[in-house]
Formats: sequence, C-alpha cells, structure tokens
Amino acid sequence: MPERVKPSLEICVDNPGDFDLAIAAQVDRIELCSALAVGGLTPTPGLIQHAASSPIPVYAMIRPRAGNFCFSNREVHIMIDEIQHIREAGLAGVVLGASDGQGELDEPVLRALCQAARGLGQTLHRVVDTIRDPVSAVSDAHKLGFERILTSGGAAKAVEGRAVIGRMIEASQGRIDIMAGSGVSGSVVPALWAVGVRSFHGSCSGVLDDDGTRAIEVRALSQLQDAIQNAANAWVR
Repeated sequence: MPERVKPSLEICVDNPGDFDLAIAAQVDRIELCSALAVGGLTPTPGLIQHAASSPIPVYAMIRPRAGNFCFSNREVHIMIDEIQHIREAGLAGVVLGASDGQGELDEPVLRALCQAARGLGQTLHRVVDTIRDPVSAVSDAHKLGFERILTSGGAAKAVEGRAVIGRMIEASQGRIDIMAGSGVSGSVVPALWAVGVRSFHGSCSGVLDDDGTRAIEVRALSQLQDAIQNAANAWVR
C-alpha cells in the first residue's frame, strides 16, 4: 500500500487567547513568543506558565530584544538564563538564533546556547534568512544539534524563497527538518509542497482594530490546515 507523508504545522503565538485557539485547533506544535510584531521575543513569565500544561509541544523563542541578531556577552548570559527558565517550566524546546554581523551564523554563541539547551528540542530561527547563504546553514545547524530550521529561503515570504528552501531540503538529506515560515497560508501550500516542504509555520493572524491588535483568524488557520492535509492526501511516495 502506498506510504503517505505526515506533514506538520507549527503556529506562533504571543498571547494566551491565541495559545488556547492553537490548542483547540490541535496544531502539531506551538512557538511561544512575546511581541510578534517585531519578529518575536522571549515570552513573558506569565505566558510561559500558561503554556506549561500544554498537551502539545511548545517551543519558546529565546531573544532578549528586537533588532539584529548580533548579541553581546551580557545578552548571551541573559539568553542562557532564559533557557533555564524554559527548562524549569517544562516546555518542550527553544527557538534560537545568532549571527556575527558579517553574513554568517555566530557559531560560538550558538554553541553556547545549544549547550545550555541540551535535552530540550532546538529550532534555529529565521536568522538564517539574514546570512549570505541559507543553504550553508543546513550542515552547520545539524552539527550544532538543531532538529529543525525555520526559514523563508532568504526572501520576505516563504513562497518567494521556495527555490532556496528546496535546495535547503535537498542539502538536509533528511538529517534536519526544514520548516517554511513567513506569509504561509492555505493558498501557498501547493507551491511550497512542490519543492519538498512538509513542515509549515504560520501565525494565521489578522489585525483586529486601529491600535494594531492582532489575533489568530480561525478561518485562516482552518484553511491552512485543510490545504496541508489536501496536499498530503494527494501525494504518495
């Protein structure tokens, strides 16, 4: 009988209401953040506590400030402390990233963070989209111990960077998961699936008011889940 692939969907949230919606929708994993408007920062202690009893895996963003991904020694020590708080809370993993400001990953910093996170799941975030060659990050991330990379292929939106994402998937040789993120909605799933994407990341959020308050749009999340399932049902290996 033909074997069918099992895709996965991770939803990023920065508030308890969206967290609860993602749980109710039975997504595969949650990325927990604060301040998604600036790309996501380390979640607040209260939100971490809210997520502590989650029935699905929760990975917490570890990022002490907005802006670039070049971190000082003091910031690295803060990030290590934040990783320890995530461990103590019982969450499944952390989302990490650092660059050297010269177009490469900052491997010494990442090595220190990964060492601090040993025993937790580890995702390398979209810092890979800020370096010169995202494809080169695949081998480096695997050697550092990451289990997945979140990427848009160096483009503003994943669908625009899908050719690079496809090359990253080829370079991974199944050793590390390549997860497509940024602008991921039901309408772009077929194009991403065509280049080999089987792991998807999105927020499915929309603006609620003139103040810029954002929240998950249930219909958008449902459409994304349906598109992923339809792609999986149509594909046999």
